[in-house]
Amino acid sequence: MASNRTVYHVVPNASGERWVISKEDNQSFREEYDTKEQAVEAAKSRARQEEPSQVKVHGSDGNMQYESTYGDDPARSPS
Repeated sequence: MASNRTVYHVVPNASGERWVISKEDNQSFREEYDTKEQAVEAAKSRARQEEPSQVKVHGSDGNMQYESTYGDDPARSPS
């Protein structure tokens, strides 16, 4: 099921020394930050401006740690 939700990911860069915000379905969007906290705050700020949206935060091992959702969830279709 496709969603009109904008999704940002916060992940470590290849060297693990910086943190990157990437945007799902947009290969050209990429912002780097010195700390994870800076990247998370920037991603959340962007997400709040683009509701409905979501931020998925990954750990230094690449596994997802948590997600934050902004705006209304899409209506669920009956099964």
